[in-house]
Amino acid sequence: MLNNQLFISLVLFYGKEGCLMKTVAFLPCRKGSERVPNKNIRDFAGITGGLLFIKLEQLLKSKRIDEIILSSNDAQVFEIGASFKNEKIVPVIRPDHLGLSSTSTDDLIAYAAELIPDGTILWTHVTSPFITTELYDQIIDKYYAVLHHFDSLMSVSPIKKFIWNEAGAINYDRKSEKWPRTQTLKPLYEVNSGVFMANRSIYKQHKDRIGNHVFLYELSGKESFDIDWQEDFDMAELIYTTNKKQLK
Repeated sequence: MLNNQLFISLVLFYGKEGCLMKTVAFLPCRKGSERVPNKNIRDFAGITGGLLFIKLEQLLKSKRIDEIILSSNDAQVFEIGASFKNEKIVPVIRPDHLGLSSTSTDDLIAYAAELIPDGTILWTHVTSPFITTELYDQIIDKYYAVLHHFDSLMSVSPIKKFIWNEAGAINYDRKSEKWPRTQTLKPLYEVNSGVFMANRSIYKQHKDRIGNHVFLYELSGKESFDIDWQEDFDMAELIYTTNKKQLK
């Protein structure tokens, strides 16, 4: 007989009716970028289609992702998506008011909930090129495994450094020890925007891509890399190129 915890996990994974729950990747790719021009689609490490091509390839190889919603207001984004000739990629033209640099993430969250009628939403970005297919699968498996304790998952980067604000040290007590070993510091966590996972019902109930009980999935090193500035783009290109040479 199944133990209670395993039974609960199976119900959450397959649903009360015994049907496998759908996992939908939501990939937002608006036109343009202020800090890194055309960062989604410009050539990256010699790859035509750049970060978008890399991300779609990673998501398509996952056996745990059923559908990829490619949301954009950029015709070139849809051309790159169409080049894969794969029905799992669903192109959705984003309304103009949701494709501006000033667009609120809250508005985009509400939009995603309307686009995806059911299932679990895996929100990710092309700017996390080192979250591989294997890592996506591990994250998805972890999400379903912890659903009996948590209602959502978010990828984070642990920070174990001396963190201060204007008032002084934040993550350690200088009265106890002025300069403790960094290994002993209680970590803080930076949201690296690599992955957010939650059922569509969380989006509707909380108007957010996470709920009240979030599992923090730690990513470190290059896995946690988020391309936001030109220096990030240049460094990521160098790392990606170096990795490819090492694999040959």
